[in-house]
Amino acid sequence: MRTKLWMAAMSAALLLGSMQGQEATKNDATKKETAPKAAPATTPGVATNWQQVAIPALPPFKPQQPKRIVLANGMVVFMTENHELPLLSGSAMIRGGSDSEPADKTGLVEMYGATWRTGGTEKLSGDQLDDYLEARAAKLETGGGEDSTSISFNCLKGDFSDVLGIFVELLRNPAFREDKLALAKKQMNSSISRRNDETEEIASMQQDLLGYGRKSAYAVVPEYATVAAVTREDLLQWHKKHVSPNNIIFGVAGDFDAKEMEATLRKAFGEWPKGEAVAPAKVTIAPEKPGIYLVDKNDVNQSEVRMIALGIEKKNPDYFALQVMNEIFGGGFSSRLFSNLRTKAGLAYSVSGRVGSGWDHPGLTVLEIGTKSETTTEAIRGLWQQVDELKKSAPSEVEMKRAKDAILNSFIFNFDTPSKVLKEQEIYEFYGYPSNFLEQYRAGVEKVTPADVQRVSNKYLHKEEFKVLVVGNASEFEKQLAELGPITPIDITIPTPDTKSDKAKPTGSTAEGKAAVARVMEAMGGAAKVNSVKTLHQNISLSQQGQDIKIDQSIVYPDKLAQKIALPQGELLQVVTSTAAFMAMGPQVRDLPPSQRARETDGMKRDFLNVLQHINDPKFTFTAGNKEKIGDSEATVVEVNAEGSETRWWVGADGKLLQEQYSEVGQQGPATLTMKYSEWKSFDGLQYPTKYEVASGGPGGAVTMTLDAMQVNATVDPKLFEKPQQP
Repeated sequence: MRTKLWMAAMSAALLLGSMQGQEATKNDATKKETAPKAAPATTPGVATNWQQVAIPALPPFKPQQPKRIVLANGMVVFMTENHELPLLSGSAMIRGGSDSEPADKTGLVEMYGATWRTGGTEKLSGDQLDDYLEARAAKLETGGGEDSTSISFNCLKGDFSDVLGIFVELLRNPAFREDKLALAKKQMNSSISRRNDETEEIASMQQDLLGYGRKSAYAVVPEYATVAAVTREDLLQWHKKHVSPNNIIFGVAGDFDAKEMEATLRKAFGEWPKGEAVAPAKVTIAPEKPGIYLVDKNDVNQSEVRMIALGIEKKNPDYFALQVMNEIFGGGFSSRLFSNLRTKAGLAYSVSGRVGSGWDHPGLTVLEIGTKSETTTEAIRGLWQQVDELKKSAPSEVEMKRAKDAILNSFIFNFDTPSKVLKEQEIYEFYGYPSNFLEQYRAGVEKVTPADVQRVSNKYLHKEEFKVLVVGNASEFEKQLAELGPITPIDITIPTPDTKSDKAKPTGSTAEGKAAVARVMEAMGGAAKVNSVKTLHQNISLSQQGQDIKIDQSIVYPDKLAQKIALPQGELLQVVTSTAAFMAMGPQVRDLPPSQRARETDGMKRDFLNVLQHINDPKFTFTAGNKEKIGDSEATVVEVNAEGSETRWWVGADGKLLQEQYSEVGQQGPATLTMKYSEWKSFDGLQYPTKYEVASGGPGGAVTMTLDAMQVNATVDPKLFEKPQQP
């Protein structure tokens, strides 16, 4: 019965506490608040108000400390016994990460971390390793980080000996097989190709570049060229340089006896000789100058705003005061930013702000808000105003208590198991922090005063130092944004692999090139016929790996394409024009990602009929090269630059276009596609190929397309290119 009463009282306390929090948001969070006084009970021993429920003080925080030993070869080992379940887990932090990789091979450490595990050992391939571990319900993972790499395991107690053997073998003799490196490159290229699709991802990348500097190792990102530059030998040399016992901090937790475990680990690692100590990376931090920076993303109707400055290191004496300030300012639903800009002003989809902290270098101070395009400038002013209000006066008692409770009540869940405490000790060892830093955290937060919060807000938040980043549709707010100051546009174009090539680009057409293209014009029916084509309506059958797909395609030259693709789940409509790009299936409509839109737009520029219609346009150039054999025919190779979109044509002696080759960046990154044309037929006097064979050299195999029917200058309903309204 007492238990039920206690639970009922706690439920009432939580409910009423929530109601009080909602009521508090009705008042300006910057005004002075005082803690409520408890109402007297009407019946002795019976609480009639949640304020009468006694809340005991938090007990002393004394986490179980792991045992620390140092092997003769310099490896630091932490051990924590935990006999709740017959499980063991272990991890190793290894000094050296992406902050010290060569700039021209950015992405090396990320690929190293991925391929280390999947590439297997010299004795077992990655696939064999998968089977070995799966049979034991065990897990072994590797990864690459900013200043370290890691390897970890989880297993049953009875399988520890087997798993430790694999762990040691992977530490000392990894294989980094070529096929797994190729897979890692493909996955990274896929990520690069999609990085400009979402505003939040763009903003996150640009905030690092603005905050640390565009050449800082803390901000640079992999590009196609840097990924392509990484070799298997690079991974082997990285491993040889960094993975030695004196550069490793190893921790193990679980169901074991510490003395027996120490003996086991000394036997497993003790004879491993020392290597060269890894020196800390020397990373340049050179933030961009304060101002307003704009990324124009014209396919969205909302803006992502970030205000960026350098933060602090966790060892800074103001760290704890800033933790409390962060919680009050932008830490949650009751924070000032959320209450004032989202709840009251209705300016934000999401909003937050904090002075960031790093272990061995300054974190970033980031204030962020997502808002409608038309309220972009108002949202920026709102953030500035909240900074001013925070600096004017100290927070109230209620704000202080709410912030400290939120921090400390959630803090304990980060360290509620021996394994979490063990991992934290590994981190302190790695970065040279005191072993009792965990205990210092709670005491440090509890000591923070309102005056401390006001002091650090004035010390670390300066509007004039912010880099204000806006990612959104500039046409909807740029004029108003300019009222806040000069705007610096940011180009987020993803460099193609040959961007830095020294190969000279042709500045104009050659006589041989134009002559070869003119022969193609004649073979297709002559200039008059080619130039008369305004629309094409095509029915195409596509076959790949035994699957057949029907496509109903309408082209309006020079820049409109609509495809109705029959799929098992229904008809997919995909439309690309000079002003819009979207796909629709049933009631679902969405814009094409920028990467896919760019790919389709380039494809329309390269369309051979479009190219021929621009044979005299100076933006289209034609340069003849060598002659090559295509089957039994000798062909002239022509380099075509179609208003920036490049392709290569093989023109037969009879003027027919036998083959073309071009590069594009797809979902799997850069690829070179070769398309062969054959089986030419006449459609209303226009000679046109009806069979296309596309090969990319990738795992998907060749694609065969057949033109089943075509109408020249058919009437195309303009509504086909209009974006459907969602219900």
